[in-house]
Amino acid sequence: MTKSTRNAGKPWTPPQVSQLGSLAAKNTPTRVIGLKLGRSPGAVSAKASEQKISLKPTNQRPYGTSKK
Repeated sequence: MTKSTRNAGKPWTPPQVSQLGSLAAKNTPTRVIGLKLGRSPGAVSAKASEQKISLKPTNQRPYGTSKK
């Protein structure tokens, strides 16, 4: 799979940061967010961390836990 790098090395714009927050709130996977924004998954994760945006799914159980 080729990496989407149309925005690689470019600074993040406020609308992109806003879109990142919106997509993260909808539980969009990091790779999909990267494709939509033209960034690598690592860049998305780094920016989310910098902006204190959680990329963890809120509607799913953590691995290793099950309902008993």
